[in-house]
Amino acid sequence: MVEFLQVFLPIIIYILLIIILIVGIILGIKSIRTINKVEKVVDDVNDKVKSLDGFFGIIDFTTDKIVSITDRVVDGVSNIFGKIFKKRKIGKDEE
Repeated sequence: MVEFLQVFLPIIIYILLIIILIVGIILGIKSIRTINKVEKVVDDVNDKVKSLDGFFGIIDFTTDKIVSITDRVVDGVSNIFGKIFKKRKIGKDEE
């Protein structure tokens, strides 16, 4: 019985190791294929985003111009109100 186990157990262990090795190789090949598919999808999305860069550049330029115009308007209005209130304070101080 002991001699049978000494001969039979290494054979079972080798067979199991061969099976694990084959399963590992199959999983490795499938993961490489999956990574290649994901890479293709990422490249496609990247190309589509690059095609929209011009559009976003135009929007960025437009918003910058609008912000600069509104800043000038707000500065002008605040200067006008500042001058009006300074004149009233000066007038009250003289009285």
